[in-house]
Amino acid sequence: MPDMPWFTPTPPAPGAEVHVMASRFETETLLGAVRFFLKAPGIIGQIRKAPGAHGVALRARVLGRTFLTLSAWEDPQALHRFARSEPHRSSSRAAAAFMRESAFAYWTAPASELPITWAEAERRLSEEAARPERTA
Repeated sequence: MPDMPWFTPTPPAPGAEVHVMASRFETETLLGAVRFFLKAPGIIGQIRKAPGAHGVALRARVLGRTFLTLSAWEDPQALHRFARSEPHRSSSRAAAAFMRESAFAYWTAPASELPITWAEAERRLSEEAARPERTA
């Protein structure tokens, strides 16, 4: 499955610091993965119009039932407004029924580092998964 490459809805101000979120979703079944994938374009489209969004990308491995998302935001509030708005809100609630595992990582970065690489996103997600409070 092809990736949805990094898209910059609104460029950040020069010298700004951005708030980055990476996520990894694994579905229980292939049908769940197909359902997740079919919702992805709507969510990506929503981010492309969201106030405060500075970037978004998706890595979809439907047959592997794994999806990575990467986004950059003006501030944490912009990310939270997006997450609570439609269609993301209802789609994420519906997806919970067929998720096996989800992981999230949040950090800040200079705007000059955009777009964030998949290698960096995966490193951050691995570090988050290895944190002691996550394994207890």
